[in-house]
Amino acid sequence: GKQFVLTGTLSEFSRDEAKKKIESLGGRVTSAVSTKTDYIVAGKDAGSKLTKAKKIKITVLDEKEFQKLIEAV
Repeated sequence: GKQFVLTGTLSEFSRDEAKKKIESLGGRVTSAVSTKTDYIVAGKDAGSKLTKAKKIKITVLDEKEFQKLIEAV
C-alpha cells in the first residue's frame, strides 16, 4: 500500500478519521516524511513536513485532492 504523512490542520476530517480511512484502503500513515513517503496530505498551517516533502519531491495533496483520491479507490 501507499505511505502517507498528514500535516497541518484538516477541516473535513480529524487526523484519526483520515488515518482510519487510509488504513481501511490498505495504506499506511507515518509521522515522518522520508523517501518512502508516497503522499503528504497538507492541511491548514502545514509546517516543516511540507517543506521537506517538497524538497524530496513527494506528491502533496490538499484536502480536496485527498478526498478525490480516497473516493476513487
